[in-house]
Amino acid sequence: MKSPEQQAADSSNANSLALEGFLPYRLARAAEVISRQFATLYRERHGLTRPEWRTLATIGQFGRITATQIGAHSSMHKTKVSRAIRALEQRKWVTRQADDIDRRVEHIELTREGRTHYRDLVTLACSYEVKLVAKLGETGAGQLEAGIGAIESRFGEG
Repeated sequence: MKSPEQQAADSSNANSLALEGFLPYRLARAAEVISRQFATLYRERHGLTRPEWRTLATIGQFGRITATQIGAHSSMHKTKVSRAIRALEQRKWVTRQADDIDRRVEHIELTREGRTHYRDLVTLACSYEVKLVAKLGETGAGQLEAGIGAIESRFGEG
C-alpha cells in the first residue's frame, strides 16, 4: 500500500489521475448522493422515477409547457421526457393538447390530480432542502451556494 505522499506524487503525474481528488468527479458524486437521497423520498411517496419527478416539477412550475421546453429546462434527453410524460399521463396527472398552429407540438399541463401531487412534491422538496441546509450549517450552505453560483456564472448555466 502506498503512503499518502506517494499517492499525491502519483496524482500529480500526468499519466495518472486520482479520481477521488478530481473536482468534476467529486461534484458529480456529491450531486448524485444528494439526488439519490431525495429520490428515495419521492419514490416512496409517489412512486416516481427521477425523470418523472423532474417532469412533474417543471410542468408545475410553468403551468403549460412543451416536451422540448421540459427537456431544455430540466437537462433531460427528449426520450426520457417523452417516457416521463407518458407515465404521468397514464396516472392521469397530465394532459396533452396539440398546438393550434403546429400539430407536431403538444402543450402539457397538470390535471387537478397532478396539481395535488405537485403541491405535495413541492412540500417534500422544500422540507428536504431545509434539512439539507441544516445539516450543512449556515456557513457550509452559504459556501456551497457561492461555489455553485460561481460555477453557473462562469460556465453559462446561471
